Amino acid sequence: MFKKILIANRGEIALRVIRTCKEMGIKTVAVYSTADAESLHVRFADEAVCIGPPASSLSYLKMANIISAAEITNADAIHPGYGFLSENAKFSKICQEHGIKFIGASPEMIDKMGDKASAKATMKAAGVPCVPGSDGLLESFEQTQKLAKEMGYPVMLKATAGGGGKGMRAVWKEADLLKAWESARQESAAAFGNDGMYMEKLIEEPRHIEIQVIGDSFGKACHLSERDCSVQRRHQKLTEETPSPFMTDELRNAMGEAAVKAAEFIKYEGAGTVEFLVDKHRNFYFMEMNTRIQVEHPITEQVIDYDLIREQIMVAAGIPISGKNYFPMLHSIECRINAEDPYNDFRPSPGKITTLHTPGGHGVRLDTHVYSGYTIPPNYDSMIAKLITTAQTREEAINKMKRALDEFVIEGIKTTIPFHRQLMEEPDYVAGNYTTKFMESFVMKDRVEE
Repeated sequence: MFKKILIANRGEIALRVIRTCKEMGIKTVAVYSTADAESLHVRFADEAVCIGPPASSLSYLKMANIISAAEITNADAIHPGYGFLSENAKFSKICQEHGIKFIGASPEMIDKMGDKASAKATMKAAGVPCVPGSDGLLESFEQTQKLAKEMGYPVMLKATAGGGGKGMRAVWKEADLLKAWESARQESAAAFGNDGMYMEKLIEEPRHIEIQVIGDSFGKACHLSERDCSVQRRHQKLTEETPSPFMTDELRNAMGEAAVKAAEFIKYEGAGTVEFLVDKHRNFYFMEMNTRIQVEHPITEQVIDYDLIREQIMVAAGIPISGKNYFPMLHSIECRINAEDPYNDFRPSPGKITTLHTPGGHGVRLDTHVYSGYTIPPNYDSMIAKLITTAQTREEAINKMKRALDEFVIEGIKTTIPFHRQLMEEPDYVAGNYTTKFMESFVMKDRVEE
């Protein structure tokens, strides 16, 4: 087992990893930018190393600084969390070269699954259902036009290096294809330095349902059931739940088997997520694989009583998994609390938290790194907390979430708490009747001044 793990991340996920390491008797090293000097992950780690100024490119993405921090503290492993360098094949390889275990996917695995076009080809070879579309990258607009006509509109253009909705364009008719092709390529080149595109049939009224998998170094994999991530805004998830209200036992078994088949086909090691689009007829199609821990992993932990970070560390240390699949025993919902103003088009709201009162009680979990007096820097993602409620039924989990949100007081900045409070009473959400298009018709009710 590892003696010391460096956490190459910040905020709530860094704190989350530190907690499990402490429980396992493993020493921890926090890294931080000057903007995060007062963050709780710095305070609770055994050691902390400043790796640069606030800009991510000069700190949390600066591989040389992170490797140096690991070497001067004698860390024998690095946990990358999510985001930043968690799916960076070059960083995974550099860790290997320096004799430091990267608690995540191998460089080859990240390359294979990180490029969406090659991932799709790999999944087809594994026999996993894929959305009809181009075989590999599109070579020209003429090829794109011909393929779109053959598949039939609507189609979706996607950047092969994409993420967060960048380089994606839905095209409903041929007249709009050229403009979409040009703008998607420009956006992708600017965001990722790669204008490679592929195309898929646009699945109408889709749900975004992902399957959590764990694979070990012996070629064995298992699944930990599903999470429904369909409530999204601009391809960013807002809330997640498990089990999915759309799920049937038959669909869960089929999707779980497909996800395990995918993981074992590529000999996947570590925690990963196989993401699917599911249409209104419950046909499911492979979308992508995330080769890291997910933001929404706590809801899976809550419904099967399983520490995913612990399992990541165990697998990285060469310990085999049990191989059995897990199914939800309870219902769990996660609300991502962001420092954003939901009444003002979710505009970021960094600044100092003047008052903080956190919710508690049975079945309430809060993953956060903020405290009263903490200043949220403007340099990073706006998520400041994840509020998770767990109960015997979905109805009870929603009622518990409403109560917990009412207790959650954050003053000094704007947050998405009012949005989530309204969502928990939105008839279609309460009925479990939502797709990835849900937010397109969602309107915030008038602000209630307190």
